[in-house]
Amino acid sequence: MAWFFTDDVISGENYIITGETAKHISKSLRMKCAEQLTLCSADGIQHNCIIESIQQDAVTVKILESCRCEQEPDVKITLFQALPKGDKMEYIIQKAVELGVTQIVPFISSRCISRPDKKSLEKKTQRWQKIAKSAAEQSRRGIIPTVCDTLDFTSAVQEGEKSDRLVIFYEGGGERVSKILDGTEKSVAVFIGSEGGFDEKEVEKILSSGGKAATLGKRILRAETAPLAAVAILMYETGNM
Repeated sequence: MAWFFTDDVISGENYIITGETAKHISKSLRMKCAEQLTLCSADGIQHNCIIESIQQDAVTVKILESCRCEQEPDVKITLFQALPKGDKMEYIIQKAVELGVTQIVPFISSRCISRPDKKSLEKKTQRWQKIAKSAAEQSRRGIIPTVCDTLDFTSAVQEGEKSDRLVIFYEGGGERVSKILDGTEKSVAVFIGSEGGFDEKEVEKILSSGGKAATLGKRILRAETAPLAAVAILMYETGNM
């Protein structure tokens, strides 16, 4: 069943889908009346619907059933990702959303090779958010994870401190994730470096902010592999995979 999102809170028996989603339904997917689809509303409720009418820029659906989306994990993981080279960030965002992250915060660390200017970053962020939306639809998420504006390292750490648990995956060594989590966490901030990893002072900054250093094993993973391995491990250890 096709899966879509709306920014509205849906009430009543009928709902009109407009904008790009309506065009996608009618023109790209070529869906017809009487076909069923699922809409996830802004309050995390999924609505199973049937198409009643299709116009050029509007699709009217009837709500058949509504329930809380069960696909969302019960722990909110924010991925703080140092900017990698090329288009690796697009791949990381797509897969991280599929795995269940709630938010992605790009940041620039001292060893980042990629350092786009403000205008380029604005365009990239818009594209990254579209990728997140597409991945959320494909994996049938209950929300569209937010891709935030790119931060400097210090600002990223300050944001990470707001989570119940702050974890940096560091090639220099650390503990197993199972020893870091205590089972009470409702939110976890995950810091992953770029191709050059983290500077020792950056690691010290996170540790002095209450963070814990975690390991992904003895092998050195690529910049686009490490965040996905880290998120998968966290999802498993919190019972969400």
